[in-house]
Amino acid sequence: MGFVVAVDGTAGSGKGSITKIVAERLNLKTIDTGAMYRCVTLAMLEQNVKLEETEKIMEILKNIKIEFVDEDKEKKVKLNGRDVTLKIRSKEVNEFVSPVSTVRVVREYLANMQREMAKSIDVIMEGRDIGTNVFPNADVKIYLDATVEERAKRRFRQNKENGIDIPFEEILKNVKERDYIDSHREIAPLTKAPDAVYIDSTGMTIEEEAEEVIKIINEKRK
Repeated sequence: MGFVVAVDGTAGSGKGSITKIVAERLNLKTIDTGAMYRCVTLAMLEQNVKLEETEKIMEILKNIKIEFVDEDKEKKVKLNGRDVTLKIRSKEVNEFVSPVSTVRVVREYLANMQREMAKSIDVIMEGRDIGTNVFPNADVKIYLDATVEERAKRRFRQNKENGIDIPFEEILKNVKERDYIDSHREIAPLTKAPDAVYIDSTGMTIEEEAEEVIKIINEKRK
């Protein structure tokens, strides 16, 4: 197993942006676990597969291919060969991804996929149960958080930048619902690992947040 940095936290706490910055500066590979769940969610929506249809979900998982590639100087997410970078951030996926993430076969399959990815490389991986379930023995564990209003504002700005028009009130509602589902699900609920470093990023810039995480990692690597 390579050197593993586990970054967990609430929706909109900056996990995705932070891991990209830290990965580039510390030469770590990124694995966007949130995007992996979104890919499964998109596949289920496109095939009209319901949460209780376990056999159909398993069939999707058996045949799914998720790739993170650098293309045209941008990081792209590909699902079975096609670019779904923006599609997995759609309103439909946003509303369905939390319920999908509570499905046992989905969590188990993707957790195993994530462990395989990290076997021979140094990685920084973000999600909601990386330090508690996927990599309980990670070298570094970070837990990112911010107020719900701050996180909704970040999602709103991110959507605008990507040409996705969702009202702020709807995003705020979605973030609150996501928090509840993530922290109350039966399987691997969102919770801070006892040995994780807690960072409240409310009022912090992405750069400030990244610097704090880099400092923690460098101290551990020494």
